[in-house]
Amino acid sequence: MRTHICSFVVALVFAATLPFLSQAAKPNIIHVFIDDMGWGDFSSFGNTEASTPHIDRLASEGIAFEQFYVNSPICSPSRVAISTGQYPQRWGITSFLANRNANARRGIRDWLDLDAPMLARILKEAGYATGHFGKWHMGGQRDIHEAPVITEYGFDESITNFEGLGARVLPLKYSPGKTEPVQHNLGSDTLGHGPVVWHDRAYVTEKFTEAAVAFAKVAAAREQPFYLNLWPDDVHTPMHPPLDQWGDGSDRHLYLKVLETMDAQLGVLFNLIHDDEKLRDNTIIVVCSDNGPEVGFGSAGPLRGHKATLFEGGIRSSLIVWAPGKMKADAQGTRNTESVFSAIDLVPSLLSITGVESDADFDGENLESVLLGNSQTSRSEPLFFRRPPDRENFRHYRGLPDLAARQGKWKLFCDYDGGNPELYNLEQDPSESKDLAAKNPNVVKRMTRALVKWHTSLPADNGPELGRIARETGN
Repeated sequence: MRTHICSFVVALVFAATLPFLSQAAKPNIIHVFIDDMGWGDFSSFGNTEASTPHIDRLASEGIAFEQFYVNSPICSPSRVAISTGQYPQRWGITSFLANRNANARRGIRDWLDLDAPMLARILKEAGYATGHFGKWHMGGQRDIHEAPVITEYGFDESITNFEGLGARVLPLKYSPGKTEPVQHNLGSDTLGHGPVVWHDRAYVTEKFTEAAVAFAKVAAAREQPFYLNLWPDDVHTPMHPPLDQWGDGSDRHLYLKVLETMDAQLGVLFNLIHDDEKLRDNTIIVVCSDNGPEVGFGSAGPLRGHKATLFEGGIRSSLIVWAPGKMKADAQGTRNTESVFSAIDLVPSLLSITGVESDADFDGENLESVLLGNSQTSRSEPLFFRRPPDRENFRHYRGLPDLAARQGKWKLFCDYDGGNPELYNLEQDPSESKDLAAKNPNVVKRMTRALVKWHTSLPADNGPELGRIARETGN
């Protein structure tokens, strides 16, 4: 059964609050940030069990990147990084935001500071229409009712789910054999700060996409450049595809059907852009995942690990950049297997493509030439990672590494103090199966020193204490 969304969705995106400013020469940006999807889950990245034709078309007309990283293996900090161009540790968000007691126990903040250098705000100040449609999870969840609403971060309009404040679409979980759906809200309906609509979990992404389409049409009609986030809660658990697609009800089957349904729903926006010559030639679409897959659901392909781990499967994401009007013909439909970069690099790179300047001190680097297919270089500085403070153990994993670094072909793990290093050559061993630390002491020394220096330069969380407790209790 599908419910109808209230008129506030249409009213929001057609609200006459957007300032008119004709800047059609500036490119539009659409960022699709999928939730808990594995590196190997797109058909174009090797999935033979499901079909993702709309996303695969983007890859066939754009560039697929195989060595792209997000900056955390878990939701909230990954979203902070891709929104700010800075390591999420700078803002005290190093694990998923929960209720205030859980946040305090882990030593993390309750929401993202409004002083963070948001890409949306920078673009809005440069004349862009800005919209956020989908999951937020950077404040305003569980019992956190006093967090800023999403529009305070630089968005003209927003519609979210139970992980943010403002207008919200909350899911109803329909299951075979059940006469009534189950609400999945985590207390969001009690927080206020905007209208709430309940909708079939299988079609929530469809509602976010409808709002994004309407938003893009209004901006295009005004000849105003737009930046929009389309951040589905798919393919995060709980898995609830349309009732006629439940099959055997196994975790993997349900995951694949949610993945295919999401692709079809996102395709409505992709088709709008693709079929309009003016939009097609002046729009950039960026698609990736916020972290690796949940155990038992998605697939990281040949990579080791899952979400919440600093192994490749937890932090490496498939990335597709589609911009046929900005890419040379010989770059379109190619794969970049060489460039090593991450989500924090997207912010300065996209700003460079738009010609918008900012005085923010980004941790990311400008790799415009890489995104548009004119180069296969990598970021010059290493990438650094810190595990979520509550993830010493996760699912079947025990004693997960505290810190990680990627530089060139090398991937290093170590403890907070630099102890117990492991070193892998990802060019030869992308599955991280052969520890080469003993054979490369100089590399270990150099990378460990830089990694620990980075770690200690940033605000601490409660990872060391929670790790000690986890080791003592086995939980």
